[in-house]
Amino acid sequence: MTAIPGVGVRGFFLPTQAGSVCSEAAYRFMFTPMNRRKFFQTAGALAAAWPVGGTGQQSAEARVVLATAEGVRNRNRSVLSAPLQRLLDSAMESYFQVKAGQAWKSLVRPNDVVGLKVNTLAGRGLSTHPELVEAVCERLQEAGVAANRIVIWDRLNRDLERAGYKICTSGPSPRCYGNDVCGYTQQVYEFGAAASRISRLVVETCTVLINLPILKDHGIVGASAGLKNFFGAIDNPNKYHDATGDPYVADVNRLDPIRRKHRLTICDALTAQYEGGPPFMAQWSWPMNSLLVSADLPALDRIGWELIDEKRQQMKLPTLKQAGREPRYILTAADARHGLGIADRERIRLIRCTL
Repeated sequence: MTAIPGVGVRGFFLPTQAGSVCSEAAYRFMFTPMNRRKFFQTAGALAAAWPVGGTGQQSAEARVVLATAEGVRNRNRSVLSAPLQRLLDSAMESYFQVKAGQAWKSLVRPNDVVGLKVNTLAGRGLSTHPELVEAVCERLQEAGVAANRIVIWDRLNRDLERAGYKICTSGPSPRCYGNDVCGYTQQVYEFGAAASRISRLVVETCTVLINLPILKDHGIVGASAGLKNFFGAIDNPNKYHDATGDPYVADVNRLDPIRRKHRLTICDALTAQYEGGPPFMAQWSWPMNSLLVSADLPALDRIGWELIDEKRQQMKLPTLKQAGREPRYILTAADARHGLGIADRERIRLIRCTL
């Protein structure tokens, strides 16, 4: 049993072993009462939702859900919690093809410690909305995970605070802190061109990672969504921006603790940005009022790239490729060596749902 590093929280322990996605789903199906027909219906739907990441094997098709709700904001353009919760539930049900509660229970067990990787670099204007994080925390607790076994995290405390989060390292509420609290491993993890120390929170504390990035243009690597968000898990992301991040972004996502513990990405596209990123630039952002959901990181990012390019063309700007910033690291993440998912657009099924 291992306590949270750097935070001395009494009674907060990790399970002794974290299984794979498939084994945990199988465990739940074996010990949750349900009739035979529902067993096979639910098992089939959940199995189809997860890619075989990092193994050299890939499913025939990836699915990405794009869920949109114009009523998610009030007249002042502030995000409303109740409509956002409904949007999240709809996105989860569309992706997993089961009720939202069952989908969450397939992702986590009560003895998991769940890390929610947000993106808060750009401040309140273009960061993962706290309202979305609150909605995810609520559903995780309903799935049996205690509030104090949920950790909201990013690189730095000050970034989290600037984005509207309150730092919390103890008590009954979800934890919220940066890597500057827990530190990085002494071990250097390597894959391809990446050699980095990883947040101790990822390696030693969390058994499950749920990725909560934002959708934005990036002035160096082209686009930033799910894959790029895990640059916040390492100590030296500044070294990996050459050649539009290719192959560095893909290589970082193949580092074992990140690859093995990632379960799902819920991309916050409530506010998105098509030019001028990574900082927030109001003149190039727009209220997309959407969430993107997938367990397949390259597939989700491929759709995100497409959405950014569509908006750029609508605004009479060149595509990312024409601008010399094509995010080819997304394609690299899906190649035979990385095996993180699917980036071939012909093999990605985009499921749109509108509330």
